[in-house]
Amino acid sequence: MSTLTAAVDLRPVPASVPVARHLVLDLLGAWKAPHDAGDAALLVTELVANVVDHVDGRASFTLEVTLAEDWLRVSVADGSALRPAVREFEVAAPRGRGVRLVEGIADRWGVEDHSDGKRVWFELAPQGPEVPQP
Repeated sequence: MSTLTAAVDLRPVPASVPVARHLVLDLLGAWKAPHDAGDAALLVTELVANVVDHVDGRASFTLEVTLAEDWLRVSVADGSALRPAVREFEVAAPRGRGVRLVEGIADRWGVEDHSDGKRVWFELAPQGPEVPQP
């Protein structure tokens, strides 16, 4: 299988959240990717929302999407060194569950250094046939 890639620079503003989500959904459809589009859309929403919440609105960030060897990798690279943290669940907290969702849904995820900031990424394996539970 060949590798398919796409990258787009966006501003860390609230309007970039649905743009990123729709872009990922459109790419998955165009690439006929065998991944859970709902999971990919939810997780990219969380990554981009974190950038919007925590990065200066004047700098751009890069959304990167790669499909290789059936694995889907979505990443967000920004100019902030502030690393995301998995927070304890608090019922009264209106926010702060995004990284926990990424951790729980993605097959793999992580953070790596990138230029003057970081790249936060997640990977999804292709959907397989349902295996009956005994």
